[in-house]
Amino acid sequence: MAWFRNLAQVSSSSLKKQHHHHIHPFSLLSPLASSLSHSHYTTEAPPTQYAGLGPTRPEEKPRVVVLGSGWAGCRFMKGIDTNIYDVVCVSPRNHMVFTPLLASTCVGTLEFRSVAEPIGQIQPAISREPGSYFFLSNCTAIDVDNHMVHCQTVTDGVDTLDQWKFKISYDKLVIALGAQPSTFGIHGVEEHATFLREVYHAQEIRRKLLLNLMLSDMPGISEEDKRRLLHCVVVGGGPTGVEFSGELSDFIMKDVHQRYSHVKDYIRVTLIEANDILSSFDDRLRQYATKQLTKSGVQLVRGIVKDVKAQKLILNDGTEVPYGLLVWSTGVGPSSLVNSLKIPKSPGGRIGVDEWLRIPSVQDVFSIGDCSGFLESTGKPTLPALAQVAERQGKYLANLINNIGKAGGGHANSSNGMELGQPFVYRHLGSMATIGRYKALVDLRQNKESKGLSLAGFTSWFIWRSAYLSRVISWRNRFYVAINWLTTMVFGRDISRI
Repeated sequence: MAWFRNLAQVSSSSLKKQHHHHIHPFSLLSPLASSLSHSHYTTEAPPTQYAGLGPTRPEEKPRVVVLGSGWAGCRFMKGIDTNIYDVVCVSPRNHMVFTPLLASTCVGTLEFRSVAEPIGQIQPAISREPGSYFFLSNCTAIDVDNHMVHCQTVTDGVDTLDQWKFKISYDKLVIALGAQPSTFGIHGVEEHATFLREVYHAQEIRRKLLLNLMLSDMPGISEEDKRRLLHCVVVGGGPTGVEFSGELSDFIMKDVHQRYSHVKDYIRVTLIEANDILSSFDDRLRQYATKQLTKSGVQLVRGIVKDVKAQKLILNDGTEVPYGLLVWSTGVGPSSLVNSLKIPKSPGGRIGVDEWLRIPSVQDVFSIGDCSGFLESTGKPTLPALAQVAERQGKYLANLINNIGKAGGGHANSSNGMELGQPFVYRHLGSMATIGRYKALVDLRQNKESKGLSLAGFTSWFIWRSAYLSRVISWRNRFYVAINWLTTMVFGRDISRI
């Protein structure tokens, strides 16, 4: 079996060094079995390093390792030809999040499973091919000289299982690690605010929101605490912050007023932004969004957050804003692993790539999505951290690496000097954002300076829903989304706190 041969290759050198020790047969098969064999047959502590997947042989399919399971990585895996390559995905989550609809799950418009697509559904080879795998792990280091990535398992605090480390050799490496929320070094953000990039973030927001609603209705609570608990503060006026504010105002007007009538006059939403909201949109659309959000009860505050405490935040002018729920949505920045890589970076600290999305200083390594950006030497601007950018980079790179494999360059160090074809070119298709109350914005301009179609209102809302329903990856999830929208429209949102 291919996977057994790969494991045996990596383990053979360590076996030679330890031939005088008793080695249990299962120690070659898995880290867990190795740990068990040590605990049963020796008194030594379990080792911290374990075998992984060794280099592929010339007669085997080359291996593509993908770091990350976001828009870029998943679109790449969907397009890669598994008749040519084995695919190994390393990520701390086993699904892709359809982020444009994530805000809707926070208030029960959609259920969480509607926006989560399993990796095995996106690329079935990972579930059935002997040389393809998904590893629930974090990449901790990349050894570009030896074509190897170092990983550590994710156990989510399971007491009976310690984390362990392993290595994976690659023929081609695709870094699609995404980005992490930017806090700008503001004290207290990570401790007290909730981000909105993952399903568990949305779950936390939903639980906290419903808990605050129920606590505020308890006997004996003071007026001050009631107003604080029911004050929802959103920091960041980009599409995510605006869409969440719109969903929240809809939830308040349609559901809270009916089901929490005792506290309906206390709950409110404040959106804090240092500049104009939706700065990338047309001026007319921004004005429309401001008017509609204000009409929906969202208070727009222009200011910069200076400090965040457990129950209040402080603006740069000294204003104190008490809150019961704080959602932080101020953009993204490079992850700690990206920052640690000793490779050229693009402006903003992203991994620097050339026109073919390669990291030019190393062999067989590519980078796509929010973690990458064009090097200044290419003369191209750094692309925005958008789902459509990541998705199209993933599609382009899958075709590129497929062509490399067809030309015989799939294995490590075998594609030097190979003609790569047309470089990656991004053409912006437009931006959309919903603002609640069956209204949305559609901006189809190429950029802020160019001319193009801009729409706002109910028609835009219908376009927004239709477009995103068609972009949901699987028919299963499209069905989930459509049914959730229908049941919410007929019966209202689910307010169960689970």
